[in-house]
Amino acid sequence: MTELESEFGKEVKQGAVVMSLKRLTEELDFKLNHKINKVIKNIGEITVRSELTDYTFAASETVLNKQADLISDINTLSDIFYTSSRGVNETNIVVSSSVNHLVEKHFMREKLIQKLDNLASITVKLPKENIVVPGIYYFIFQRLAWEGIIINEVISTSNEFTILVGEDQVDVAFKVIKDLKN
Repeated sequence: MTELESEFGKEVKQGAVVMSLKRLTEELDFKLNHKINKVIKNIGEITVRSELTDYTFAASETVLNKQADLISDINTLSDIFYTSSRGVNETNIVVSSSVNHLVEKHFMREKLIQKLDNLASITVKLPKENIVVPGIYYFIFQRLAWEGIIINEVISTSNEFTILVGEDQVDVAFKVIKDLKN
């Protein structure tokens, strides 16, 4: 308070500061929500895939080579879902369940941390403005959480993201995301 009083050259009451901050917060909240809504309304294509399996392996020196072998095998197959991500301690691979046997063949000597079956993916194409507006993901994930959707994985690029959910929740999750556009 003393800093404000010296800045203004007069006594500043705590209530006045609280009211000013409240007005400022409301104004910033309105501006931010307006920007978020503008981006959300321009969500592009929403793609759903079912019958997916999510594998999580411990990071190792050989995992990348095994991944390359797997990609070579599935590259010749049509309509196969494949994505992967690598963290510090884990490598995650999500595939169409029809190629589980290939994952298990190539990774049989790797340490499997977790395997989840009966998953579906929802991929959302975002407008390019999404990278300059804070809160886009929070806004979407908040709505999904309100509906009790369990998100097993999130995979993203600059202008799209994919969530993995149980096949029993994909219809509700799709509706939540689709309804955001309206």
